[in-house]
Amino acid sequence: MNAMTQVPDPTFDKPTPQLDTYDARDIVKDGVQACIVLDGQTYYLRITRAGKLILTK
Repeated sequence: MNAMTQVPDPTFDKPTPQLDTYDARDIVKDGVQACIVLDGQTYYLRITRAGKLILTK
């Protein structure tokens, strides 16, 4: 019988930096899709009818 041991997460006790937070509905102004550009590449952020986010290239 093998006993599983949990390895402690080294980042658990470290404070996390404050991250910028954006509401997806503010980014997707028309309520459906927004374009996001990174290094000349265009990505599309879409909110599905089920309320999920999909990011595609």
